[in-house]
Amino acid sequence: MKTSLDANTRSLLAKGLHTNPHAVLGMHLVHDRVAVRAWQPGAATVSLRDGKTGEILPMTPEEPAGLFTSQFPDRKERFSYQYVVTTLDGQSFETEDPYRFWPTLSEYDLHLFNEGTHHKAFEKLGCHLKEHDGVAGASFAVWAPAAKRVSVVGTFNNWNGRRHPMRRMGASGVWEIFMPGLCKGDVYKYEILTPSGELYLKADPFAFFAERPSQTASVCWDLQNHTWRDRAWMTARATGDPFQKPLNIYEIHPGSWRQAPADQPDPHAGPGDSPSRIVEEKEGVDAGETGFRLLSWLELKDSLIPYLVEMHYTHVELMPIMEHPYDGSWGYQVTGFYAPTARYGKPEDLKEFIDACHRMNIGVILDWVPAHFPKDGHGLARFDGTALYEHADPRQGEHEQWGTHIFNYGRREVRNFLIANAIYWFEQFHVDGLRVDAVASMLYLDYARPSGDWIPNPYGGRENIAAIDFIRQLNHTVYRYFPNVMMIAEESTSWPMVTKPVQTGGLGFSHKWNMGWMNDFLKYMSTDTLYRKNFQNLLTFSLMYAFRENYVLVLSHDECVHGKKSFLNRMPGDYRQQFAGLRAAYGYFFAHPGKKLMFMGGEFGQFIEWRYKYGLDWLLLEYALHRQMQDCVRDLNAMVCTEKALYELDSSFDGFEWVDCDDVEHSILTFLRKGQDWRDMLMIICNFSTTGFDGYRVGAPLDTTYTEVLNTDDEKYGGSGFCNREPLTADKTPWQRKPFSLVVKIPPLSTLILRPDTSKYRLKQIGK
Repeated sequence: MKTSLDANTRSLLAKGLHTNPHAVLGMHLVHDRVAVRAWQPGAATVSLRDGKTGEILPMTPEEPAGLFTSQFPDRKERFSYQYVVTTLDGQSFETEDPYRFWPTLSEYDLHLFNEGTHHKAFEKLGCHLKEHDGVAGASFAVWAPAAKRVSVVGTFNNWNGRRHPMRRMGASGVWEIFMPGLCKGDVYKYEILTPSGELYLKADPFAFFAERPSQTASVCWDLQNHTWRDRAWMTARATGDPFQKPLNIYEIHPGSWRQAPADQPDPHAGPGDSPSRIVEEKEGVDAGETGFRLLSWLELKDSLIPYLVEMHYTHVELMPIMEHPYDGSWGYQVTGFYAPTARYGKPEDLKEFIDACHRMNIGVILDWVPAHFPKDGHGLARFDGTALYEHADPRQGEHEQWGTHIFNYGRREVRNFLIANAIYWFEQFHVDGLRVDAVASMLYLDYARPSGDWIPNPYGGRENIAAIDFIRQLNHTVYRYFPNVMMIAEESTSWPMVTKPVQTGGLGFSHKWNMGWMNDFLKYMSTDTLYRKNFQNLLTFSLMYAFRENYVLVLSHDECVHGKKSFLNRMPGDYRQQFAGLRAAYGYFFAHPGKKLMFMGGEFGQFIEWRYKYGLDWLLLEYALHRQMQDCVRDLNAMVCTEKALYELDSSFDGFEWVDCDDVEHSILTFLRKGQDWRDMLMIICNFSTTGFDGYRVGAPLDTTYTEVLNTDDEKYGGSGFCNREPLTADKTPWQRKPFSLVVKIPPLSTLILRPDTSKYRLKQIGK
């Protein structure tokens, strides 16, 4: 019986170019007899231990070095075995043979992935700890169609890519191997031999965990690592109309919301856990500059969740927490799309944080970045030596402004990678929404490009047809599995129907950030009060389009960095006027139609811009005006969550009515908000001037009394206390196109919220 390999096969093995090593290595039937070939580069001797009898059987070394063979002419059926290996330096160990196992992917899996419809590709590709034919280990599968060889490497094989080459699964472009003996915590990468002969070391695109930056290897990890206790939340989420529920989002950067002293240990850390990363290690921070560390997910569970509850937020939005190499990207340059960053702990710790949020009725939204990825060598860039995830032509494949690559949305496997990633976060981590970053950059081929530096679509236009198809497929697929979650577009242009269903020609998002409102609002609020009368249209223009989409009004992280100043520091005037102006601005923000998002620190008047390396200035709460600012925001948060007029009809004209938007001389706006039952009504009066009024007449829709339920200039918020303490009674003087009117005290730089007594009215709508 001949077990020797032909010269060509030997050469391919020696050079690491055999695309199907399982076909020649391991146990095979040769002429109806059992033969075994072992591939152990660096071994002096290899023996075979019979898995049933324990008998040690010698193997014969052959060329090339590292190839050993055995033949068993008296055996006709396969049997279990292990190798006993002695290395050239005299060390001995026993190991299973990875080349004796059948593939862990089916032809159907490969077909779906190549078709772009394997919505749970993360269950097959990447690293999976499992038992295969009764042997514990890890299966690996990676897409690298242009590679000449792919090997899995790690400490388990001394990072030697010749030791464990993977098999290519037909024409799918997927390479696969099962590695016995690997366990949770083992680190690995893929060694890829490119078409040009270069060797790349790549992290696993589907890895569930990764080393703590600045290390870049992937980590074998188990998906099933948490027992969920949020059934009540998940059941409630699946019922009712999410658009008629309050949505009040607190946006945070987990690394800089709070930090702990570096010498203060994480109380949740076990004996095998590494401490949270110390801020001193971050880029550009001297060792003596700060002595703080990042909080872990479990520490954030103890501190952040009670704060969210106390402040009446319905959701927390986490800036990107997928693995990323550079802290200064704030998480927006992702290398590990399936791996929660190790900066804050293990994946199961993140699950426990989300689970605990849900048990306290707090939803969790993740910032998600499918628009681009960085050029770091261990990441997706030129993954198999070719432009695999990106476009080859830099006019399509590079964001020069950001120094990143653009995904090739026209490639089915790339779309599959991203869509399965969205499904992964919803399914495995129970998140309640994804805020999709930089949608505008995906929609337009000429985004941030000079003339002539972009390639038109086949019809000569600037629309990215492949990206549009991807977005629609993404949203359609997500809502097929998770009907009541949120897909929130950060989209800054006038692209139509962003939040309309795919079936009617829309992009299919549930919500869209209202960037236009934010820019106009902050420009107005930054204007000296003396000149605001010339710019009142900046406040009123948003109502021309407020109901075309399902908007989220945002005061986000992008608006308090890079020299733009903090929200408080944008306000004109002296110290107290800045606080009064910001409280008035927040009153208008919460009363304006649209769901709400505020970036951390804004709620207590952070003075300096956000710095990602440092925690917020919580010491400011020792000063009365900052503490009172926080009290004001807490009460506004409570109102937007409990007053139906402020959330039920956010996307409908039926929920809003101007009383007067023309008093530009006094910089005063008056409007109504209504719930589905019109009797759930509030009147809002905003004064953005430094002049107060002891007897200002406003039109009133109803002949009834009006009670002031919130005044941002109340003494308890640090204001003057110039309030309407007693209910106001409307008189029969028609005013501002209303049949009745009120005479109101209006403090300078204030927002007043009045509730009319509608108890005597029946269902018939009045005053519209």
